[in-house]
Amino acid sequence: MIEVEIEDDAWSAALPDVADVVGRAAAAALGAASGDVVVLLTDDAAVQDLNGRFRERDRPTNVLSFPAAASAAPHLGDLVLAYGVCAAEAEAQGKTLADHLSHLTVHGVLHLLGRDHEDEAEAEAMEAEERTILASLGVADPYRADAQA
Repeated sequence: MIEVEIEDDAWSAALPDVADVVGRAAAAALGAASGDVVVLLTDDAAVQDLNGRFRERDRPTNVLSFPAAASAAPHLGDLVLAYGVCAAEAEAQGKTLADHLSHLTVHGVLHLLGRDHEDEAEAEAMEAEERTILASLGVADPYRADAQA
């Protein structure tokens, strides 16, 4: 099950089908994996607070992934996305908010499934998996040189 909670109305105002966009991206990233994911769409201040408390980085970021403990199964974890950061990144990169949100949701769910990008090999493997999943959703490769500003 994928649960989408919208805490900041800016998400719905900018993207009326935001829950569907997130749900499709999360389901595609889960693939055959089973488990529950909660996605919170909130504002920059809330993400900055969480980023400071859990990562000791006192600034907002686009997406945070919080994997659940194994004892919480079937819950895989939570994602939290900041509207302002995501919207600014999408504009700066010349992407639609829906495509950027799809990418960040896929990226976050892959983290919940244990993928990472701490070294070059992991990063390349994770990016390749993201490209494949996003292509299945009709989203262009977010890592193309001409896709980023």
